[in-house]
Amino acid sequence: MTVTAFTPATEERFALARQVADAVLFEGYVLYPYRASAAKNRLRWQFGVLVPPAWGAECEEHEFQHTECLMEPKAGATLSVELRFLHARRRTVQRLNPDGGFETVPELRLEDRVLVPWDEGAEEHVEVVAAVDDLLGDGVTAPFTRPAREETEPVLDAGGRTVGRLVRRYEQVDGVVRLSACELDGPHRTLRLTAVVENTGTWTPPDGRTADRDAALPHCLVAAHLLMGLSAGSFLSMTDPPEWAKAAVASCRNLHTWPVLAGEPGRADLVLSSPIILDDHPAIAPESPGALYDATEIDEILALRTAALTDEEKREARGTDERAAAVIDLADSMPPEVLERLHGAVRGLREVTGAGPANPVGAAGPGFPDEFGVQRQDTPWWDPASDAGFDPARDRVVVEGRSLGAGSRVLLRPGLRRTDAQDLFLQGRSAKVEAVLHDVDGAVHLAVTVEGDPGADIRREQGRYLYFQPDEVTPLEDPV
Repeated sequence: MTVTAFTPATEERFALARQVADAVLFEGYVLYPYRASAAKNRLRWQFGVLVPPAWGAECEEHEFQHTECLMEPKAGATLSVELRFLHARRRTVQRLNPDGGFETVPELRLEDRVLVPWDEGAEEHVEVVAAVDDLLGDGVTAPFTRPAREETEPVLDAGGRTVGRLVRRYEQVDGVVRLSACELDGPHRTLRLTAVVENTGTWTPPDGRTADRDAALPHCLVAAHLLMGLSAGSFLSMTDPPEWAKAAVASCRNLHTWPVLAGEPGRADLVLSSPIILDDHPAIAPESPGALYDATEIDEILALRTAALTDEEKREARGTDERAAAVIDLADSMPPEVLERLHGAVRGLREVTGAGPANPVGAAGPGFPDEFGVQRQDTPWWDPASDAGFDPARDRVVVEGRSLGAGSRVLLRPGLRRTDAQDLFLQGRSAKVEAVLHDVDGAVHLAVTVEGDPGADIRREQGRYLYFQPDEVTPLEDPV
């Protein structure tokens, strides 16, 4: 049985995940200084653009996304899937003539804003709910269409008189969501879920001419991504799977998207498959006062820069897009205490004053070893005198029963804490340990150089190493 509407319970479970999904949907939607005339706002939308098949061969963007992940559904479970994307609608500006007609103009200047032509993003949602058992075999196919249409909105001056109108045109968008699953061999009932989103539109460049990206965008699925939830059961992390599932995870194919666990930390019944690489359980920073849409800056800098725009620049930004107008209003009305919160936040603080915790049973004393065999220092915070007990060139750390130190060889396994996409290129690379380092919080770090790196000697001379924690490496046998 397949239906296409979420229950209230499903809506409630998806609410938290949608906060992050909205950030994916509008990542880079309009960039500072939030004006249509800015050069950086003339090439729109960089993530998750699914193009019509006839045009896909002419560009470097794709007509589909392919997601594979593992799940352990319980008996009778259903899978709820929500495809979310932006439908680019082309807005033109028209001025009211004395004879009562309208003419298209490059801009319409009002007291509080300057209206200009612009491509707006209209949110679209496709919901599919299917019993997990129905996904086995041929699976479930859910085609969808968003028809072409036109809307008009009157433009009023400060006195309430009509001075023009906005005309918004939508082109038809067609697509399909394909869901299927297959059961894997093993001691657990584990299924590989496959979810494919495809643009099936028949649009071709007019008169057989080669069209540019601007002409194709209204026929595309923009910033496309999936939210998927199980009514009973759980998904496995694709970023940090359990040991028994690592081979099955490695065999999954994910093209133009990547699935991560979403929703509340500690739960595993939701997945966000995003064209932007994220960590499991991504969340919006609580200090953020609102969406700023710019993909290249941090909130504090954007708020300060936006507040410093001239009145004329703010008028144009307000006329560019309603979301840009909201950013301008946010920056102008932000209280000092809210701006202060954006200056920085410290996460994961631990208490460093007062008496320390009692030693665990069997501990030899205040310097008992941690799980890596490293002696803990009985110093609550950095003490210059405590440095005398460390020697990066001679210190050792125990990993998987092996003692590692300078000169040891390891296999790099960037873990769950990593958020830099560059770290993925180091997965499975061998490296040489250059030093064992201790920070003021008592954590241990391995300074390494990657084997085969032609710049390794320069890095070594300059002390510019890569740093990994002990649980992010696997010992290798040193060459004989």
